[in-house]
Amino acid sequence: MFGTVLVANRGEIAVRVIRTLRAMGIRSVAVHSDADAGALHTRLADVAVPIGPAPAAQSYLSIERVLDAAARTGAQAVHPGYGFLSENVDFARASAAAGLVFVGPPVDAIEAMADKIRAKQTVSAAGVPVVPGRTEPGMTDAQVAEAAVAVGFPALLKPSAGGGGKGMRVVRSADELPDAIAAARREARGSFGDDTLLVERYVGNSRHIEVQVLGDTHGAVVHLGERECSLQRRHQKVIEEAPSPLLDAGMRDAMGRAAVEAARAVGYTGAGTVEFIVDADRAGRGEGMDFFFLEMNTRLQVEHPVTEAVTGLDLVELQLRVAAGERLPIAQDDVVLDGHAIEARLYAEDPARGFLPQAGTVLGLVEAAGPGIRVDSSLAVGTVVGTDYDPMLAKVVAWAPTRETARARLVAALGHTAVLGVTTNAGFLQQLLADPDVVAGQLDTGLIERRGEALTDAGPTPDEVYAAAALALLVEAEPTGAVGRPVGRARRLAARRTGLDGAPAAGRRRRAGDGAAAGTLGGGAGRGRRRRRGARERGPRR
Repeated sequence: MFGTVLVANRGEIAVRVIRTLRAMGIRSVAVHSDADAGALHTRLADVAVPIGPAPAAQSYLSIERVLDAAARTGAQAVHPGYGFLSENVDFARASAAAGLVFVGPPVDAIEAMADKIRAKQTVSAAGVPVVPGRTEPGMTDAQVAEAAVAVGFPALLKPSAGGGGKGMRVVRSADELPDAIAAARREARGSFGDDTLLVERYVGNSRHIEVQVLGDTHGAVVHLGERECSLQRRHQKVIEEAPSPLLDAGMRDAMGRAAVEAARAVGYTGAGTVEFIVDADRAGRGEGMDFFFLEMNTRLQVEHPVTEAVTGLDLVELQLRVAAGERLPIAQDDVVLDGHAIEARLYAEDPARGFLPQAGTVLGLVEAAGPGIRVDSSLAVGTVVGTDYDPMLAKVVAWAPTRETARARLVAALGHTAVLGVTTNAGFLQQLLADPDVVAGQLDTGLIERRGEALTDAGPTPDEVYAAAALALLVEAEPTGAVGRPVGRARRLAARRTGLDGAPAAGRRRRAGDGAAAGTLGGGAGRGRRRRRGARERGPRR
């Protein structure tokens, strides 16, 4: 096993990997940009190395600077987390050339699955069902249009490179094709440097189900069941759960076997995810549902905690053991799914303002705890949340013996989550989880868009929010030098005023009802003036 591992990432995933390294007795190395100096992942690691200014291109995406940090700290392996360099072939190659073990799949597997056209051709040859369409490289505009007409409308234009929904266009008639093709190519070229397009049948009311796979270097490949990721906004996942409320044992086995074959087709090792799409309009429940290969993510997924919760396995530990050459400690028959787990992604964004990313300093923090609750977070009091990186702050996960209990626990956990100083989507997540279709497990990728304002209506602003805002202004105006009140008093006062100090609810209500922020602060100032006036009338103390 490795003695030192560098974590080439930031935020909650860096914290999560470092915790497993610590549990395994492995020395951890964190890297950070100037913007992340003092961030939680740097404080938890054994060593923290600065690698450049805030822009990711000059820090977290700089292969040269990351590898230099590994060399300077004696790292033997590098864990890329997800995002940034996790699926970067050049980084995997450069790591090997530098004598480092890349904690991920072989370069050939990354290359095969990074190109969606090649990926579909590879898994199709292995007998895995794919979405009907045309996946030839180098198609001209005329050939793309011809393929769209052949597959039928609505059709989906999709870049061969990249992900995250960038460059994708739904075309509903032949008249839309010229503009849609031009726009798709332009966005794909700008985002990925490659404007190659493929054409698929558009499955509009779809369910997005993915299967977690693990492979070792000795030829073993297993799957760990599926995750339902159908609740999405603009092709970005919002809520994930395991297992899917749609599948029965037979369908789970069929999808699992298809995922294993897809992984075997590219010689996959380590942790990966094979994503499938199911037509929700045509799907009943159980065997016989049509499912199609969508893509493979050759890395750890954001939503991996729900799989860990229902299997009892640590996927990061298994990644490290496989990378060190060990055999998988489990066979397929050893995998048992226990209970149900649901994850919500906590973002620094304002749903009431079109999910606009938010920034600020964390002045007070409460993170949920209790039976079945897990929080993967990068937050701490004093954390500066900027706009340089992805706005995800944390993941709140709830496990329970049943889906309904897990859902109720997650709603309660989000209600006990508070980040003073930064606007988050916690309220939106609670409303989404309370939606009748979500409660019933009737999910699809268009649900959030259809609900629209019903999920993002902020409602009346509580008095506590006005109090918090006023007290935040007091913090900004607080003296920082030797003269004045001690630094931090206003922050402690803000925490007490908003209940973040754990004060009883009744006490919070009394404080919130005494005139809110302006009245409370004004009353305090008035008392101070009366005390000073009384002192003048009495004369100097002797």
